[in-house]
Order: sequence, then C-alpha cells, then structure tokens
Amino acid sequence: MGKLSVFAIFQICLFSLVASAQDFKPGLPGMAPMRWVTIKNTHAPGRVYQSLNGNARTYTVEDTYIKAWIPIVLKSRFALAIGPHYRTEILELKHVSEDVNDQLSSWKLRAIGIDIKSCFALDSTSWLINTANISQSGNVNDNAQGSIPITYTMSSTYLRRKSSNTEMGFGLMLNKSNSLLVLPVFIYNHNFSDKVGLEISLPHKMALRYNLTPTDIIYLKSEANIRTYFIREPVTEHYDQFRRIDVDLGVTYNKQITRFMGAELFAGYRQNLSYHLPESIIAVKNSGFVASFEIYIRPPQGLLHLNKKRS
Repeated sequence: MGKLSVFAIFQICLFSLVASAQDFKPGLPGMAPMRWVTIKNTHAPGRVYQSLNGNARTYTVEDTYIKAWIPIVLKSRFALAIGPHYRTEILELKHVSEDVNDQLSSWKLRAIGIDIKSCFALDSTSWLINTANISQSGNVNDNAQGSIPITYTMSSTYLRRKSSNTEMGFGLMLNKSNSLLVLPVFIYNHNFSDKVGLEISLPHKMALRYNLTPTDIIYLKSEANIRTYFIREPVTEHYDQFRRIDVDLGVTYNKQITRFMGAELFAGYRQNLSYHLPESIIAVKNSGFVASFEIYIRPPQGLLHLNKKRS
C-alpha cells in the first residue's frame, strides 16, 4: 500500500489554483494553464481477468474523474484552497455474460475525497507548497461509502526558480494507509527554448513539451497512475484490495479553446507495474492501449488578481 502513495501524492502537490493566485507565481513560460474545474474520462480496453471457477473475460476499464478547486484565502504571499474530487470506475464486459462467477462487472468502484493545498511565497523566486489529501475509495455496490476505510497523504515541497528558464524543488511526503511511509519529492522544470521544455516530477511524471502555438501544446510523456479500492469479502466481511500501479507512455495534445476553457487528449500504452486483487480473481492481461479526454475550466482572470487588491 505504501508504494501507491508515491504516485498519489504527486498528483496533488504541484501547480494549482493556489499557486496561480500568487503575485510571484511558480511555473515557467509555455507550461500548460492551471485547472480550476476538471472533467476527465479514460478508456483502457482489452483487460482480461478471470474469476475462480469461471472463464477468462475481456473488460474495458472506464474511469470518470471530476475535481474543482475552491479558493479559501487569497493574499499577496499566501493562498489556500480546497479541492473536492469524485471518481467512478467500471469494468465493462466486452460481451454480455450470464456467468454467475463474474464479479468484476458488478462492482461499483467509487472514490471521494478532498485535497487541501497552501502556497507561501518566501520571496519572488521561491515558494513553500504544502498539501494534504483525504479520501475513501471502494466498491459501494454492497457497502456504504461512509464505512470504507480512510487514507491520507501529506507533503511539503520547497520550490525555487534558479533562472528564468529553470525551476527545481525538493521535499518530503507522508502517507498513512496500512502503514506509515515517508518518501522524498523532487521537481525539475527547464525550458530549452521558447518552444521546447522538460517537466519532471519524479516518480509521477516525465514529459518533453513542445509549444506549437501559444494555445497548442504537445507532450511526449511517461506518467504513473494509481488506483486503490477496498473490496469487502461477502463471506468474511473483511476488506481486501483491488489496486493497480500503471505507467502511461504516449502523446498528449493540450488545446486552450478560449480564455476560460481548454481540452486535453491523450493516447498511448499503459504498462502495469504492480497489482493486487481479491483472492478469488486472477489477472490475465493488465497492460494495453489507453486513451483519455479531458475538459477543463481555467480560473477567471479577475480571481487570480484579487490578491493584488487585498494586499
């Protein structure tokens, strides 16, 4: 369980609305715009699982994710925001089956939680970014969401702009799920030119960025993602886990459609690194093609400059 938090924490620790609300904000020219509201749908077809005493069956994993940042404090050097989020995931059978041993298609996998993020400007070139994430995720088909175990992660990261084209950061993260885990954070962003840049957030993401136009960006990237769901065994009523650690390798296209809205399309290959399933299920094929489509809303420009009026 500890390895999972390595990836989960990086997904919530960098470059958000709270960072955007600074007079001296982190981030380099050419990087993708900040998200205020995100709606993302992901499809991963061709995954094969087998229930004990049943046949191997092919599923399409469909994931829908929604998140919105709510600013709480916006000052000249300090900002605080909370981000409630919701995820639903289904494993859809490629062919309809009457197999009573098929468990996965009956799962209703849900995740609900909240991110808390603060950013303090130490000076015009350095920031201290603190984050916390509290969430519940599991099968709600025969189990109330409120009875699912709670997990949480926290991090503190120091980020410094070393030059107009380079940022570097480091810090620590803490996760408490089945056990307590403390791990390092490392960030490196660099622009080689006006159009080409490198964005690293290990171990979550490595991306080579090319800015086609001021509103069009293409990435070649490797990005890790983690899914963990608590599954209650019907006989023992104890919780087991359905979890995956995957790395997505592919191409992303980001388009700013208007000043307030954008979209992002990704296609590539999802390589499974690790998985855990309830004892009654066997994984036959965990890797393959993956694609996602995201619509996002940018923070209103007036909101980003409220801190200037208040300072």
